[in-house]
Amino acid sequence: METTYQPSRLVFVVLFSICSAAATVSAAATSQMARPGFSYTRTRGRCTPEFWSSRREAWPRMVPQTSTLSKVFGSRVYERYRSDLTLLESTTRNDDDGNAFAGLVKEATAALLNSYARPGFGYSAWEVKTLVIQALVSEAAAARQAKQFSVANQACN
Repeated sequence: METTYQPSRLVFVVLFSICSAAATVSAAATSQMARPGFSYTRTRGRCTPEFWSSRREAWPRMVPQTSTLSKVFGSRVYERYRSDLTLLESTTRNDDDGNAFAGLVKEATAALLNSYARPGFGYSAWEVKTLVIQALVSEAAAARQAKQFSVANQACN
């Protein structure tokens, strides 16, 4: 005599629950691998060089992105920078570690843009331009002024 075994309905429910739980865990693991653990953006604030280089906001009309440093800050910048370096290029510079003049132009450009675009910013446009010309005399002066501009840019909102 042959007996056939028929599983009960409870066995099917348990088996189905285990399979669906495994599929859910597998899907969750797959979706977590697809997303990074953090999101990186260049923009730290609304007044930093990184913000202005991201083009998230229109630049003030007084200083177009394609303006050269020499047209904006005067002919003394020829001593330290390329003659065709634009304001946009100066905000995107990555060589400001250890290079005081690169840090100066990066922070000064952001400060100049903030002086036009942000009411109540710590410096007026003519102050930024004057301080840049004065800071070009030495690396120490450039580093000191870049730090002051950086503090003002970080404090601005």
